[in-house]
Amino acid sequence: MDVLNSRTLLIPDDPEVTTAFYRDTLGLAVYRDFPGGTVFFLGGGLLEIVGKGGGARTPDVALWLQVRDLTVTLAELRQKGVWPDREPRREAWGLDEAWLSDPDGTRIVLVEVPPDHPLRTDVRPG
Repeated sequence: MDVLNSRTLLIPDDPEVTTAFYRDTLGLAVYRDFPGGTVFFLGGGLLEIVGKGGGARTPDVALWLQVRDLTVTLAELRQKGVWPDREPRREAWGLDEAWLSDPDGTRIVLVEVPPDHPLRTDVRPG
């Protein structure tokens, strides 16, 4: 398989509300708009809000968003009326995570990588 591009698709119950949440509340930059959808930059990937869903959600899907400063990010979101479903904590794997949900209940995992974590540390031999 030769993958040339990829994106995550969310099919919300209310496209306008969900698009506004990702654009205005989370502040994601728009990659492009098209009739029936919006594509957002999502770090190294893309998130597309498209179509109209039927309300069936699964807790087995989550968006993993790495942020520079989890405390600052959560303070900014609280000012916009968004409260985490789970407050930040250090996970067993060493990442600091907080959870929130979009208007359709899709879990969003906000992650800060601590300075001494292997994801930030060059572990190659010198």
